[in-house]
Amino acid sequence: MSLKKNYQGETNRIMWSILKFDKKKLSLLQKDLKKKLGEDIKIYIPKFRIQKYKNNKLITKEINLLGDYLFCFHRNLKLKNTINSLKFSRGLKYFLTGFVESQNDIEKFVTKCKTSECKEGFLSINFFELDLKRDYKFSTGPFTDKIFQIINLQKNKINILIGNIKTTIKEKEFLFTPI
Repeated sequence: MSLKKNYQGETNRIMWSILKFDKKKLSLLQKDLKKKLGEDIKIYIPKFRIQKYKNNKLITKEINLLGDYLFCFHRNLKLKNTINSLKFSRGLKYFLTGFVESQNDIEKFVTKCKTSECKEGFLSINFFELDLKRDYKFSTGPFTDKIFQIINLQKNKINILIGNIKTTIKEKEFLFTPI
């Protein structure tokens, strides 16, 4: 009985859903969703920016954190007939199942992503939880693609070990990912 009450309470909530999309047809998907659901739809794709040197040129690349998945936020996504009417939208591969039961986890993840974004809307290093003695790989800066270990974490600086060289970097200057 209590489950029924909780479930009924959930039906009043605005829902996050997770969609798999065709990267080449993302703009078509966004147009179709706005056309079918209205302008109050929110689409969120967490991204980070990496920089690489190629042929002595610095190349900046945007990468979707979740590959070809996105978050979609709208009050009618809790209704099965709304989901069914959206299934054949251009650029949509499918809705990830189980999103109704995972609303708290999805909200926590999206909130963590949004609080970790820089001014330009890209995820910063604050998104990743840093561990001592774990291997990381630089995604930006002069050390791009170099592997290092974190020796010590300070307030705004990180002591690292690249090979046999110990150095200190500022936490916010470089983007790196765990290996």
